[in-house]
Amino acid sequence: MKLTLTISVVLLLGLVCLSQSPRPLPPQMRHSQELQAQNESTTSSRLVVDTVAMRGEAEQLASLAASVPPDVQNANKGLMSKDLIQKLKQIEKLSKHLRSELGH
Repeated sequence: MKLTLTISVVLLLGLVCLSQSPRPLPPQMRHSQELQAQNESTTSSRLVVDTVAMRGEAEQLASLAASVPPDVQNANKGLMSKDLIQKLKQIEKLSKHLRSELGH
């Protein structure tokens, strides 16, 4: 009696475990899931890189922008800075790039 009960319990637990195991996927579905996982990991790493790059560009933009008022003030006094035009072009370039990145 005890042996039969033990065997029954073991068989029942075995059936429960077998019913919970995942069914094998066809190769096409497996490949699709692998591609999706790769795409998700690439996207998340790209977001981290983009965030770091955008932060750096924003800091560079702020630094350039802070340096412009004194240059403009000197230009009003007749002392034109050689790199003022270049700074303004760089500000424009960084601004456009950040705007396009944030617009996605």
